[in-house]
Amino acid sequence: MSGSNSSNPVGKPDVHDAHDPVGLTVHSMPSAEDALARPGTFSGRVKMILVLLVCAAPVVASYFSYYVLRPDGGNNAYGRLIQPTVATPDVPARTLDGQAVPLRTIKGQWLLLLVGGGACDEACEKRLFMQRQLREMTGRERERVDKVWLVTDDAPVKPELRKALEATPGMKILRLPREVVAGWLKPEAGHALEEHLYLVDPMGEWMMRMPVNADPMRVKRDVERLLRASASWHRAPQ
Repeated sequence: MSGSNSSNPVGKPDVHDAHDPVGLTVHSMPSAEDALARPGTFSGRVKMILVLLVCAAPVVASYFSYYVLRPDGGNNAYGRLIQPTVATPDVPARTLDGQAVPLRTIKGQWLLLLVGGGACDEACEKRLFMQRQLREMTGRERERVDKVWLVTDDAPVKPELRKALEATPGMKILRLPREVVAGWLKPEAGHALEEHLYLVDPMGEWMMRMPVNADPMRVKRDVERLLRASASWHRAPQ
């Protein structure tokens, strides 16, 4: 019958689909059980390899970022790389309105993170302005970057400052006891926790600390390198 040889027999794996990883993301991959369901077939083996590659992708990207930005190489990082990285603590934070929020909900994006008291002096405001500008300076990639300000006391935030910060895209303001923050993030020796800008990766791992009085353009260069190195990472669906 005409055309009968052009269709796939029922049950026969499509060779093209078995080799094509397009469409597989961190959030839409076959389970290991599915991939191993037919270990004797070529298609089953290919699927198993794809599953392993997808699962390993964030780890591979982390090491790639480290070697690309390795301080002793020719392509120096401006910020201090944190090795090993430090996971976001599993603790409750609070919004400025007092609502409890698990701190780990901030992950899923690259984070530009600052720490400070609610009173926020001139130096604090200057760092917050730099944080805002850095996100905008990443251009098309800015949707992959969020800003976080961890307020470490119960002092009220000036209404005009709060209004300005909450009006900017990608801003999260959370209260967290200073001792909890100090158990996660560490400043450079001889400096205060509040003096630095910290970078946290989409898996919630603190992985870089910028120098005190950082040069925004050099920080931008590090952030852009990280965004390029992690271009294949995906944000979990909300």
